[in-house]
Amino acid sequence: MPTLNNIKKELKSLANPKQAVILERFFKTGSGEYGEGDVFLGIKVPRQRQVAKKYVDLSLADLGKLIKSKIHEQRLVALLILIEKYKKGSDIERQKYYNFYLKNTLYINNWDLVDLSAPNIVGNYLLDKPRAVLHKLARSGNLWERRIAVIAVFSFIRENDFKDILKLAKLLLNDEHDLIHKAVGWMLRETGKRDQTVLEKFLLKYYQKMPRPMLRYAIERLGESKRKYYLVKKK
Repeated sequence: MPTLNNIKKELKSLANPKQAVILERFFKTGSGEYGEGDVFLGIKVPRQRQVAKKYVDLSLADLGKLIKSKIHEQRLVALLILIEKYKKGSDIERQKYYNFYLKNTLYINNWDLVDLSAPNIVGNYLLDKPRAVLHKLARSGNLWERRIAVIAVFSFIRENDFKDILKLAKLLLNDEHDLIHKAVGWMLRETGKRDQTVLEKFLLKYYQKMPRPMLRYAIERLGESKRKYYLVKKK
């Protein structure tokens, strides 16, 4: 039976100090930055996925301890294990894993942690359920809960369901953080890849109010003339 100590020892054995320095810069861990204080071992994601699959039978109690770790890779592996458990779980088990996720959003506190997990757990779980929780998260004072709300809708967009991204995009037009601007723009771009008419209808109504990073991400897949139209008219 896999244990918490086993997984911590294995991750420690894979540490790469030089890579850790690079990752700490990339994920903005300096004073005042969004990832301030986060600690990295320097392990690349494919290797972490291998570890997660090896320890997929880790108990939920131990997973709860792992996700609270100060070490970034330990938190990410905890989420990757949770995703594997969710994929294989019954409806009752999936609800348990979804609830576990929402109870631990405090530790899902960098964009890679959010982006790798939110669609696979929160978005998937809510595909056939009411989605008020997303709009509650989108109003949170916690940056990462707001990003969870936005990225979770990727699961809906893949099913050509655009209602929630359009509502969240409108709600977050005045958000203060560029990580939210980029996330919303990314999801709008994904919407446009599936239905350009839906995207352009939203753009024509709101592009003047959209933060520039949000707009740039949203129009990235449009033709050059349309991209220029929105960018020039916004000035």
